[in-house]
Amino acid sequence: MEAKAIVTDTYLDHAEISAHLKNVEYIIMAAAAPGHFKDTPIHFTIFLNTSDNLSKDIQEAVLNKFLDDNSISKPAELMSHIMPVGFGISTQDTPMPLLLVKPEDQRTIAHAVMFVMDFLADSENFNEAKYDALTGWSYSYNKTI
Repeated sequence: MEAKAIVTDTYLDHAEISAHLKNVEYIIMAAAAPGHFKDTPIHFTIFLNTSDNLSKDIQEAVLNKFLDDNSISKPAELMSHIMPVGFGISTQDTPMPLLLVKPEDQRTIAHAVMFVMDFLADSENFNEAKYDALTGWSYSYNKTI
């Protein structure tokens, strides 16, 4: 099945992003990986709500926690960087995080700077991405007392 892009042409502005990310700990996104990655059929992106450049030890601990908590196996093609992230408005309940790679997007789309971990892997907990080529994301919020 071919993955289809989610159309977003409206984005949160800087003030909306700030308000939106209040109390967000991280966002996890899953999408179908390109078809030739048979052993790692899911493309995962973890958006950590920090602009700190995390040490390799912390990155490894964070990744291992996500892998364990979400029954994710066979991680490959890992990329970890501080990246600009925009937030697109779609038909979904929450704004879709968007890695802004193109310089023109970085100039024209309001964004937050976040620590991003992007990788391919496998899991039986993300069947919509794995079998139906759908993209989804979930927000995790800091618990307040």
